[in-house]
Amino acid sequence: MIGGLMVLPLGGCIQVRAPDKPIEINLNVKVQQEVVVRLQQDAKDLIQNNPELFPQ
Repeated sequence: MIGGLMVLPLGGCIQVRAPDKPIEINLNVKVQQEVVVRLQQDAKDLIQNNPELFPQ
């Protein structure tokens, strides 16, 4: 009973508000990885299709 009475005054101190700024989710890492993989594949295809451009 005493524990219940102690919680009662704290009820007015708790506030829930929406943030002032919008939540930002940064997805740049995934996009950059995808671009690198595509460029690597394009370069591999270019070398295979044009071996005279890149002699070994």
